[in-house]
Amino acid sequence: MIRAKRNRNLFSWRPWLFFLSVLPAVLPPSIPGAEKPAQPLEKIRIAYSSISGNTAPLWVTQDRGFFRKYGLDVELVFIAGGSTAAQALVSKDVAVAQVAGAGVLQSHLRGADLVLIGGLINTLTFQLIVSKEISQPDHLKGKSVGVTRYGSSTDFAMRYALDKWALDPRKDVSIAELATMPNLLGGLESGKIQGAMLSAPFTLRAKKMGFPVLANLQMLGLEYQHTGIATTQALIKSNPDLIRNVMKAYVEGIHYYKTNRKESMAILEKYLKTDDAEALTEVYEDIGLTLIPEKPYPTLRGIQIMLRELAATDAKAKEARPEQFVDTSFVKELDSSGFIDRLYKSKTVVASKEAAPSTPARPALPAAPPGKTKTAPAGKAPSTPAAADAAQEYTVKLGDTLSHLAMRFYGSADRWRTIYQANAKTVKNPDYIYVGQKVVIPAL
Repeated sequence: MIRAKRNRNLFSWRPWLFFLSVLPAVLPPSIPGAEKPAQPLEKIRIAYSSISGNTAPLWVTQDRGFFRKYGLDVELVFIAGGSTAAQALVSKDVAVAQVAGAGVLQSHLRGADLVLIGGLINTLTFQLIVSKEISQPDHLKGKSVGVTRYGSSTDFAMRYALDKWALDPRKDVSIAELATMPNLLGGLESGKIQGAMLSAPFTLRAKKMGFPVLANLQMLGLEYQHTGIATTQALIKSNPDLIRNVMKAYVEGIHYYKTNRKESMAILEKYLKTDDAEALTEVYEDIGLTLIPEKPYPTLRGIQIMLRELAATDAKAKEARPEQFVDTSFVKELDSSGFIDRLYKSKTVVASKEAAPSTPARPALPAAPPGKTKTAPAGKAPSTPAAADAAQEYTVKLGDTLSHLAMRFYGSADRWRTIYQANAKTVKNPDYIYVGQKVVIPAL
């Protein structure tokens, strides 16, 4: 009898055991503790206007998954020429573009609501490569030279160089539009053109083919919005979080590019379609490490220089102010919050032996006695603004501008006037400093 009673009690619990076993399956997902589905990625298209080392930050950001990290499913679209890529922004075919600054300025002056939200290359990177029979500028008279697109950075650089040599592109030299850097190099090789504005790695390829360099515009220290990140004011207003996430991804991509040599060079090899180690090293070191800023602010001084050039043919450019063409709020937010600084305070990843420094780190320089200056190593600058607590001498290197030096020594590009005023006797024009020039960096 006792055994039968126990069996009846066990049998009476079975419905409850069954109910408890199926309960999780019928619970709605909104019950606290239930796992929520992942947020879907926001699909956008980002254009780039050149197949060159300047585009590396975008390629690295995409390939290493930083856009996806911030909720973006990005499709990269190549549109040859900065002016054409700017038109794609205007027509809303793309949401964001890594593009030549000149195209953005010209579109804005024509009434488009384009603005630069970031600056990736804030000086000219080009070298004017010419055919073998040309050894001086006046040999270009009656010849044809090539640019990617009219109104692009290559076009500006070509006209700038010709103007310095008193050559008129309407009378003395013919300018041909060839769309891409590979086409420019091919035009030189075939004899279709006798000069081309090229940047790395095409400069090295041209030199290996025996073509001489007539001018290296990188040596001028000219501030110029060569490459930037652009979007529309309408998109910023309607979806600021999207633009914020784009910029977060970009600055992480830049950090990765600068601190992971081996992996970044593999990405360059993939997109530039070359396994020439020397050419890839030139791109990585001369552009990636030297010219691309950790904090990608656009250059207002560079935009002002461009507006002066545009004013010769566009009356609207005479009255325009550089601030009209930029929205720095997103970079400034990431900067002031410490987001960017924290990336570089983390332990740097040395991807391979080649990525390790070839020389030991220099010890901190002692403070200079009153009235004296201390000398910064040629081509070196302090990594933090605190290093500018005493006057010091600095030797200008490739990619330097006064704003660039002010950012590196003082933490603010706006302090370029401090350096200019301290060197007024030797720096006659604040827009131009040259490689090898010695300047004094005054103490704050």
